[in-house]
Amino acid sequence: MPDNATATQQSDESMHGQIEEALDTIRPYLMADGGSVRLLDVTDDNVVELELLGACGSCPMSTMTLRAGIEQALKRSVPQVSRVEAVNAPPA
Repeated sequence: MPDNATATQQSDESMHGQIEEALDTIRPYLMADGGSVRLLDVTDDNVVELELLGACGSCPMSTMTLRAGIEQALKRSVPQVSRVEAVNAPPA
């Protein structure tokens, strides 16, 4: 019988996979406008942290896209998601 840490890790990996699959359905639309997103993390309270890439990082409509588009699509595909946040990663 797996311990709780192993079960939690498998559940986290499964959720990450589901989120990536959902993002893959959205990315072509973002890429058509010169942007994209990258999954950074999923917190313990199921907040999905995304990095907005390309045009999405500087677009004045990115907040609306994040809430009305990306967040709603993720919640439909992965009901455990509580919300989606944009996290600006520092430049490399």
